Formats: sequence, structure tokens, C-alpha cells
Amino acid sequence: MARTIIKGAVAAKRVGVSIKKIRYMSQSGEFPKPIKIGKSDGWIEAEVDAWIEQKMADRDATVVGGA
Repeated sequence: MARTIIKGAVAAKRVGVSIKKIRYMSQSGEFPKPIKIGKSDGWIEAEVDAWIEQKMADRDATVVGGA
């Protein structure tokens, strides 16, 4: 199964935060962990997409549950 690895800048842009924030969120367990490729870090694209989808689902559940 092929996986696409994206750089921190791409992950940060998708989420709308800085690379520094992505790293902090990864270290604190709030965001998927990166994988090491040489001296660089990369994120599995599908994991980042799944994280975004989960945040959307959480938002929708809160809106529906709170209404």
C-alpha cells in the first residue's frame, strides 16, 4: 500500500498553523507523530487528512449536541 509523506510546511498549511505549532501538537499527542526521513520529519498524508476529518466530526457533534 503506497503512502504519501508530506513535509511539515505542507501539513501546517493544510491545518492552518505554523510548523512550530505542528511540532508542538505532535509532541503533545494532539496531532499525528512525524516519521524521520534522513534528517527531516515527514507526516503521513492520510493521517493528517484523518485528523482533519476527526476535527470536523467533533465540531459537528458539538454543534448538533449543543443545539
